[in-house]
Amino acid sequence: MSRVKRGTTKNKRRKNVLAQVKGYRFDRGNKEKTAKVAIAHAGTHAFRDRKTKKRIARATWSLRINAAARPEGISYSKLIGNLKKANVGLDRKVLSTLAKDYPEIFTRVVKHVAQ
Repeated sequence: MSRVKRGTTKNKRRKNVLAQVKGYRFDRGNKEKTAKVAIAHAGTHAFRDRKTKKRIARATWSLRINAAARPEGISYSKLIGNLKKANVGLDRKVLSTLAKDYPEIFTRVVKHVAQ
């Protein structure tokens, strides 16, 4: 059986690991062992924070809607309740966009539902 030299495989693996940690500080950016640990931790944080990002976005929608509805004389909860009673199919993301970018349309929606 012929001898197998593993240098190219090992170097390729090391190169890929270090490419993933490009820009990391201290040993994490240039030592394979600590780089692997850093990658594992970064992956954990990335997974968790993708969920957190969505949660923060939803909270921001509610704040925007409430901030835009208050000058119209209605609270967020009453506005949402009236929207449901009136069978208006706008979700919070769309309402938030209307409140932020198209305030006159948002005002018309609020007046339509408040009647």
